[in-house]
Parts: sequence; structure tokens; C-alpha cells
Amino acid sequence: MSYGSPPYGTPPPPPPPPPPGGYGGSPYGPGPKPDNHLVWAILSTVLCCLPLGIPSIIFASQVDSKWAAGDYAGARESSEKAKKFAILSAGVVVGLAVLFFVVAMIGALVSSNSTDY
Repeated sequence: MSYGSPPYGTPPPPPPPPPPGGYGGSPYGPGPKPDNHLVWAILSTVLCCLPLGIPSIIFASQVDSKWAAGDYAGARESSEKAKKFAILSAGVVVGLAVLFFVVAMIGALVSSNSTDY
């Protein structure tokens, strides 16, 4: 046994290099960085629906770090989720406003048609 060789045979080969465009990217490159929708996430959280706005902020904050780490598909997925939760948050408030308006109009119609004897 010589002192320059490893004790149990040859070392394993090095891992293969990442695919072109990084992990999760296309072979043509990563493409443009997706928008993180952070402004919409914050606005929808503050002005609309807090339970749906918080996940929007969380996903929006993940976009830049995933992009910097080379996880291009993960960055795109987080961007889409942030956008989806911001839209859902705004949609819930619009839906509740419409429901409130309809109930108020029905209540006004019922009270104006009732007669006191």
C-alpha cells in the first residue's frame, strides 16, 4: 500500500455539471427574471384580506432568493403563487362588498314594502 493512494480504491467521479440554464431552467437559458409581485402582495394584505395576503407576501419574498440560487423554475412558481394569492385576496373583498350591497338592497326593499297596521 502506498501512502499516496486512497485506502479503499479509487474515489467516486465528481458529480455532473448542472444543466444549461441552471437547475429547473430551459436549455436556452433561464429567461427573464419573474416579477415578485411584492407590492400587490402587501397592498392586498393591508387593504383586502389578511389570511390570503400573508401567503402572497411569503411567496413574493421567495422569488428573488430562488432566482439568485439558480432555482429558476422555483422562482417562477413562487411568482405565480404570489400573484394568485394577491388576486384571491382582492377577489374576496370584492365578493364580500357585492354580497353586502345585495343584502342591503334586499333589506331596504323589504323594509320599504312592509306596512305597519
